[in-house]
Amino acid sequence: MTTPQGPRSLPTTPALALHGLHKQFSSPSGTVRAVNGIDLTIMPGEVVAFLGPNGAGKTTTIDMVLGLSQASSGTLEVFGHSPADAIAAGRVAAVMQTGGLLRDITVAETVELTASLFGSSVAAAPYLERAGIADIADRMVGKCSGGQQQRLRFAMALVSEPDLLLLDEPTTGMDVEGRREFWSAIRQDAARGRTIVFATHYLEEADAYADRIVLVSQGRIVADGSSAEIKNLASGRTVTALLDAEAEPGQVLDAIRALDGVDTVEERGNRIIVRTSDSDTVARYLLTRTKARDLEVTAENLEEAFVALTSAHPTSATDVPAPAAVTATEGALR
Repeated sequence: MTTPQGPRSLPTTPALALHGLHKQFSSPSGTVRAVNGIDLTIMPGEVVAFLGPNGAGKTTTIDMVLGLSQASSGTLEVFGHSPADAIAAGRVAAVMQTGGLLRDITVAETVELTASLFGSSVAAAPYLERAGIADIADRMVGKCSGGQQQRLRFAMALVSEPDLLLLDEPTTGMDVEGRREFWSAIRQDAARGRTIVFATHYLEEADAYADRIVLVSQGRIVADGSSAEIKNLASGRTVTALLDAEAEPGQVLDAIRALDGVDTVEERGNRIIVRTSDSDTVARYLLTRTKARDLEVTAENLEEAFVALTSAHPTSATDVPAPAAVTATEGALR
C-alpha cells in the first residue's frame, strides 16, 4: 500500500501553454468559434480562476486540456507534452461538477477503485482526510449529500498525485464551512507545487483564493491578472461623502457634474454618491471646495468588474472578430 506524498517536484516548464488556440464548429447558422485565439501560459504552483459567462469558451478550452476535444488550430502543451501523454502519465486530473460516481459502493471503495485504474494500491484514508470526508469512509456513495460527493470527486482526483488539477464548480453543494475547508486544502496543495485551474460561479471564491484570474469572453481572453488588477480594469470609482447641513446640495451636484470623468451623481439626503473615472479630482473638489466629511472612495468589486468587462465583449455564437486581450500582469491595462 502507498500513501500520498504530494505532487512531484515540478520543473520550470509551464504547466499549461496555449498559443493561438482555436476551436470552431459548423452549424446551420454558420461557423461557431467557441475558442477564438487563446494565448495563455500558467506556471507550476499557480492557482488560477478561469472565469467567463456561459458560452464564453471555458468548457471547450478545458475539454481540450483534458484531451476530450482537439483544437482546430494552435498549440496546447501540458508540462511540455500533449494532453494525452500528460494524462496517461497521471499528471493531470479533473474534478467535474457531476458524474463519475458509482452509487452502490462505499466512499473508501470508490477511492481504491480509482487508484486501481492507475495500476496502484493505495490506502484511501489519507486522501479522504485531505478531502475532509474521512468520517464517511464506509458510507454508500448514493447516501452522500451533493457536497460530500463533490469532496469525494476531489479525493479521487488526488489519487494519481497530479501536477495539474482542473476544477469545474468544485464547491457546488457544499456549505460555507465545507467550502472554506476545501479551499484550505487546495491552497496547501498549491504551496507544495500543484497547479490549480478552476472555473466557478462563486466569484467571491475567485476573489479570495485565486492568485490570478483569467477572464474569457467570446472565445478570447479579455483580462488576465490578480483580482485587484481585474477590478482596476473596470474603469470607474464610487466617491461618497456627507455634505455639511448648511451646504446647498443642488449647487454642489451641478459643480461636480461639470468635472471631467464624472458619470453620474446621486443625492441621498445630505450624502452624495458620484460615479467617476477620476476619483482624485472629485475627492479634491469635495475636500477643498465644500464642507464634505466622511469621504470614501471605493473600487469596483469583482462581480461588477466581471459584468463590465464581459459586457464590453459580449459572447456570440457567430463568426465575428474578437477583441484584443487585456493582460494586466504584463502591464497592458488598456
